Amino acid sequence: MRLIAIVLIVLGILAVGYQGFTYVTRDKVVDIGPIEVTKEDTKTVALPPIIGALVLAGGVVLLLSSSKKA
Repeated sequence: MRLIAIVLIVLGILAVGYQGFTYVTRDKVVDIGPIEVTKEDTKTVALPPIIGALVLAGGVVLLLSSSKKA
């Protein structure tokens, strides 16, 4: 239980700190024999800070509740 709580706390801190991530996709536009043209698209996935705060708070609550039971 403590391990899950610690993982949630770390994920919450990362989500609040980074607030999203980006990735690149490559699409083939033209492929004629030896000639190949590709297009790169950069996409961003935004994470609202409230989600990170909720995950962080859930991890803290889980950690505190697991320590009281022990």
